Amino acid sequence: MYLVVEGPIGVGKTSLSQRLAARYGAELKLEVVEENPFLAPFYENPAAFAFQVQVFFLLSRFKQLSQLSQGELWQGSVVGDYLFAKDFIFAAMNLKDHEFSLYNDLYTQLSPRLPTPDLVVYLRAEPEVLLRRIEKRGRPFEQAMRAAYLTDLTGRYDDYFRSYRGNLLTIEAGAIDFVGDFGQEEQLMGRIHAALGSLSAAD
Repeated sequence: MYLVVEGPIGVGKTSLSQRLAARYGAELKLEVVEENPFLAPFYENPAAFAFQVQVFFLLSRFKQLSQLSQGELWQGSVVGDYLFAKDFIFAAMNLKDHEFSLYNDLYTQLSPRLPTPDLVVYLRAEPEVLLRRIEKRGRPFEQAMRAAYLTDLTGRYDDYFRSYRGNLLTIEAGAIDFVGDFGQEEQLMGRIHAALGSLSAAD
């Protein structure tokens, strides 16, 4: 099983991925975020650091996920907190002209080499919910994030998943507290387990 949790910044991807990995005894693949040396400068000056931040993410995510193409998936289940395509979503927001063209060439070459998840759980929430959660978790480099940026990002995620062709389960994460409420966590786990079960039945 290869299961991915995806959604915009602050929606709870990592928290849910950790719970799912523990529940299924799966290997946990978390995206590299704070190790990106260009991220903090990017939030302060997006135009100057957008290309560097995107290429760092593109290559680090490809390196991590390419391990799954080399047999790791056959050794057991994997749960990840990002989809490789998320990198393109952010790049389309942040890059312009020749920078985006160069990035797109790199992405197009790398993307087909990676495995497709058996199921993607898309956590979505409105921008005001994301802002509250971002403030609560307190990463310093995220505190300058604007509501307009999150509105744009949420819209792009929605657009992407409207045309997603893989197996998808969409969860309105703004309406539930699966971190602080055990009952809601169990309900969410039940929905995901049922979605995975339906895939097995289809096989």
